[in-house]
Amino acid sequence: MNTTVKIPQGDSTVTVELTVKEVMALAGIKFYNNHRVEVDARRKLNEALSVNYGIEQTRKQDPIPYQMLN
Repeated sequence: MNTTVKIPQGDSTVTVELTVKEVMALAGIKFYNNHRVEVDARRKLNEALSVNYGIEQTRKQDPIPYQMLN
């Protein structure tokens, strides 16, 4: 099954400041004594998407129009 999803502004760039540990956690390295590193990194990414593109607000208010997905 081949599906193509188009993301508006999908090729634009977003700058997020992460520590080396946060990048390592997102890359899959486990910090068994400090799970908070990965949580903080994901929070920063989600926050950047929310601030720059209003992803969170859109998800809570209106679904993405079906025509935008094709």
